[in-house]
Amino acid sequence: MKSVVLLLVVFAVEASAQCTCVNLLWAKCEGTPCKCYLPVQTPNRQLLDCTKLIPKCFLMKAEMAHIQGKRRLGGKPVETAIVDNDGIYDPDCTSTGQFRPKQCNNTEECWCVNSAGVRRSDKGSKDIQCEEVETYWIRLDLKHTTASHLNLTKIKTTIENVLQERYKLGKNLVKEVKYDEQANLMVVDIKKDIGDRTQDLSHMAYYLMKDVKGTTLFSNGSKLKFTTDGQNVSFEDIIIYYVDEKPPTFTMKSLTGGVIAVIVVVLLAVVCGLLVVYFVRKRERAMNKGQ
Repeated sequence: MKSVVLLLVVFAVEASAQCTCVNLLWAKCEGTPCKCYLPVQTPNRQLLDCTKLIPKCFLMKAEMAHIQGKRRLGGKPVETAIVDNDGIYDPDCTSTGQFRPKQCNNTEECWCVNSAGVRRSDKGSKDIQCEEVETYWIRLDLKHTTASHLNLTKIKTTIENVLQERYKLGKNLVKEVKYDEQANLMVVDIKKDIGDRTQDLSHMAYYLMKDVKGTTLFSNGSKLKFTTDGQNVSFEDIIIYYVDEKPPTFTMKSLTGGVIAVIVVVLLAVVCGLLVVYFVRKRERAMNKGQ
């Protein structure tokens, strides 16, 4: 009898150990068969599909629950590209994990976001009108630690393999890779066709950003491995640029007080200069007339 009880205990422990979400460290998993949920207190728990990368909108909600109150820490491919400078917030997600076009972060202040959850408008009231806008192009500026004489062709192949194997991204989406050896910088352009709604590039970008920052989302704790030309390359920084199917709608209101102050000072200096020139010439004409 004791042996039977012991076997049942061992079986229960093993089943519990196997009930994990491979693609999200913070997921809450339970039951047989194993089911995993978003670790957020809501009336209806959000069931997760752990066989795929978790949507970015769900990841941000999970991160807010995990580290409440804590904020996360190349160049633009086109002038309309935007960077996620607002950091993490508590997003409003659809049942399938997409960002709703209007976000308010549980406040009276709202703004518009793209499909990657990045702000693309000025902040305003809850009456702000937002439309669904898809991000179709992502540029990754990956700065790595010192390495010597890396081959560009091999870099591109390694990047394609890593993005496919670790982040389930099709190799055909890696359109161009550039390399600046002096700056230790890899620039990766990832694009899908405009109008394509079958793939979401933001999932890959968010998981990759966390890996570079050293806070992997994978439950097994595996680290990003990047080996090319016989060298193990580690990354120390990443900047992600998002290009939408429609340009953002920022206005002068989005400028900081410091930038506006500089503009005002410059305009005043120009006006003062013009006034000085006007009075000097007026004085010269008066003197010439008197002579």
